[in-house]
Amino acid sequence: MKTQMRNLTLLLLLLLGSHLISVLSWKKDEFRTCHQTPFCKKARTRKPGFSSLVADDVRISDGELAAKLLPKQNPDQDEAQVKPLILSLSVYEDGIVRLKIDEDPKLDPPKKRFEVPDVILPEFDQKKLWLQRFSKETNDGESSVVYLSDGFEAVLRHEPFEVYVREKGGKRVVSLNSHGLFDFEQLKEKQEGDDWEERFRGHTDSRPFGPQSISFDVSFYDSDFVYGIPEHASSFALKPTRGPGVEESEPYRLFNLDVFEYIHDSPFGLYGSIPFMISHGKTRGTSGFFWLNAAEMQIDVLGSGWDAESGISLPSSQSRIDTFWMSEAGIVDTFFFVGPGPKDVVRQYTSVTGRPAMPQLFATAYHQCRWNYRDEEDVENVDSKFDEHDIPYDVLWLDIEHTDGKRYFTWDRVLFPHPEEMQRKLAAKGRHMVTIVDPHIKRDDSYFLHKEASQKGYYVKDATGKDYDGWCWPGSSSYPDILNPEIRSWWADKFSLENYVGSTPSLYIWNDMNEPSVFNGPEVTMPRDALHQGSVEHREVHNAYGYYFHMATSDGLVKRGDGKDRPFVLSRAFFAGSQRHGAIWTGDNTAEWEQLRVSVPMILTLGLTGMSFSGADVGGFFGNPEPELLVRWYQIGAFYPFFRAHAHHDTKRREPWLFGERNTELIRDAIHMRYMLLPYFYTLFREANTSGIPVARPLWMEFPSDEATFSNDEAFMVGNSLLVQGIYTERAKHTSVYLPGKESWYDVRTGAVYKGGVTHKLEVSEDSVPAFQRAGTIIPRKDRFRRSSTQMVNDPYTLVIALNSSQKAEGELYIDDGKSFAFEQGAYIHRRYIFSDGKLTSSNLAPAAQGRAQFSTECVIERIILLGHSARPRSALIKPEDKNTEVELGPLLMKPRLGSGLVTIRKPNVPVAGDWSIKLL
Repeated sequence: MKTQMRNLTLLLLLLLGSHLISVLSWKKDEFRTCHQTPFCKKARTRKPGFSSLVADDVRISDGELAAKLLPKQNPDQDEAQVKPLILSLSVYEDGIVRLKIDEDPKLDPPKKRFEVPDVILPEFDQKKLWLQRFSKETNDGESSVVYLSDGFEAVLRHEPFEVYVREKGGKRVVSLNSHGLFDFEQLKEKQEGDDWEERFRGHTDSRPFGPQSISFDVSFYDSDFVYGIPEHASSFALKPTRGPGVEESEPYRLFNLDVFEYIHDSPFGLYGSIPFMISHGKTRGTSGFFWLNAAEMQIDVLGSGWDAESGISLPSSQSRIDTFWMSEAGIVDTFFFVGPGPKDVVRQYTSVTGRPAMPQLFATAYHQCRWNYRDEEDVENVDSKFDEHDIPYDVLWLDIEHTDGKRYFTWDRVLFPHPEEMQRKLAAKGRHMVTIVDPHIKRDDSYFLHKEASQKGYYVKDATGKDYDGWCWPGSSSYPDILNPEIRSWWADKFSLENYVGSTPSLYIWNDMNEPSVFNGPEVTMPRDALHQGSVEHREVHNAYGYYFHMATSDGLVKRGDGKDRPFVLSRAFFAGSQRHGAIWTGDNTAEWEQLRVSVPMILTLGLTGMSFSGADVGGFFGNPEPELLVRWYQIGAFYPFFRAHAHHDTKRREPWLFGERNTELIRDAIHMRYMLLPYFYTLFREANTSGIPVARPLWMEFPSDEATFSNDEAFMVGNSLLVQGIYTERAKHTSVYLPGKESWYDVRTGAVYKGGVTHKLEVSEDSVPAFQRAGTIIPRKDRFRRSSTQMVNDPYTLVIALNSSQKAEGELYIDDGKSFAFEQGAYIHRRYIFSDGKLTSSNLAPAAQGRAQFSTECVIERIILLGHSARPRSALIKPEDKNTEVELGPLLMKPRLGSGLVTIRKPNVPVAGDWSIKLL
């Protein structure tokens, strides 16, 4: 989370020597490169055609295509590689192929290889299509072909072994081992003279089971760019890491690490890992590939011409992007997604790993955080200053200093003597509090949590079987073995109001340092030979440790509320499936313009890989932002799915009112923009919850055939209706904004109209970043500003209708109680608004309510604004009431008053939940 506190630095340095330097500053040599990582270094030396495996004994078994992979005689192959591998290929609804390859358990390997549990949804298995038969082809060597879905087939080529998905009888979509780079190091018994140990910067990894890496190539056909595999501070479209003319020779690393002041434009792995890659191209569309594996992974994107001397011939009629995937351990458990559209692939992937959780309404609003708000007086002062300056906020956060000596679930009773009363004062204004709970548990025999975990044997063990002891914020610490479901349940119970003394129902949780971070560990994390339940080595589960911790914490908040209260948990570490458990953020960024810029591709990548509820620390965690940078960050941060300002304790205080009256006004306007758009954001979070489609989207997700959008990561869509362009340079006077599509766009502040399909050079204003509403859309707003989102619940709505060239538009609005799980039983309102032929119609999108829970609201629509209306109507007729209402020319925004002269239906006061129509006269 942070660099060490000053009062601990000297002590830690004395105790830990050079091991601590890695958390004091970003130093490249503190972390392993591919060359220093034996499995990666070795895999990269292999040439195309290396693999000699042949598929044999191909058959249908348990509704799957099964085979054995046997080595063909090859003098260069390791002689120990003689045991056959077991292959199974299964197909699922909606065009999903699952390919698994593992050692044969009947041949008694030294141990069972680890398969990542509790990531794949249990209900996903119910979507399996049980194969009854397969057909054979012999036109390019022998192949077995199975039906996948209408228009698609999965193919297992026997010799050389290759798996690919293709359009029926035709073009390829995604393939594995087309270049013969597949390798699977099987476990073996240690022989005399074997040296399996690995050493790095004074740390020794005993590697008791020896080398067990897996690598293979994956090709995406008719692809212009590939995206995904977070987390890296890099461009949205992934750049080649190997090949002619490629300067950066490091692969994209997936290994969850506590990285202090990470640098931008780097393939270096950060806090989370999702081994899911998406390909997109104009010709074919979108496809995806996911490898369920929690061990360290390194992935090369291979530049054009990398295989020029391979002699392997692939379909020349199709352009493609080749990638090379390497992992230290695990099994092959991979998923192919055929798309063909970008939203299809995201929907397919989240049908496997889960849809994003539906957040509470307050969590989608603005969060105020700092390491640390000092005491109850500081909290009260900050809270009152927001009111004094007419700035809404919903959540105040407390970092590690609120605890008693870094013992989580406790309070420093000198600084926070009345925590319940403090939380109740915030709750009286509709506000909430978040406290931090990290996985390192202080080794102190008087600390109830350590005492209980130690007695129950609930800690991760070191390689000798003793409780692992590492150094983190409290000093000597141990870590719960959260892989174990029993221990997750124990951890979840700690969040009850009875166990977490001083907590109230309005308190929610922040999981930091859960990579896990270990200050004196190799690469600032846990040793790879540490042991989890069932003799699982930490190397096998590392990237999912934070995922299980996030899961257990989220489950704890659900338990606390008797299953009625939606949890809110922010996590720094993440893995595939983390979207089911809460929000994440991009970690310890810096107050620099380049870090503001890279936040956008980072958030877009997270959304594309399921993590819709994500954001970056507004203002930068480290350093002191100049007022202009801070304002620009608020202006774009107001459109992040997760909107939180945060700062390191060594930085100057930077609450919104500390930079002069004009900057306070600009920050207030940015935060007001977010609160005004909360109904739209909440509707988008529900869309993500039901489909996986992210809140913040790349332009090409909405305009998939527009090549000008494919590598644009300075602008992004919020839903299908808003386009936001950041300002990423100091004292910018102009910026270029590409507005895709054939229809017009409207400035969200002034209503000014701009042509689509054109790059516009715009004058830059300090008032806002450029943001536009797409013609043909309807956006719901709430225009009355309160202290918090909770206090806006009963306020009326405004609809902003942006008409297209046909004078049509449509949009949606989703409303529920904002906090409980009753929406899962049907207690919600979901409306569709369509404007056509001069008439606005409201219709119901929610399913029939017989026997379902009900949700009702008295809210009405008090203003309807039309952008681009070609006539000047005088009045409007509301049906079924047969009531006339006035039409006038009004502003687009009330505060500040902007965009005058727009056709406005004032006070129609139609029920937001009702069926009605309004006809312009």
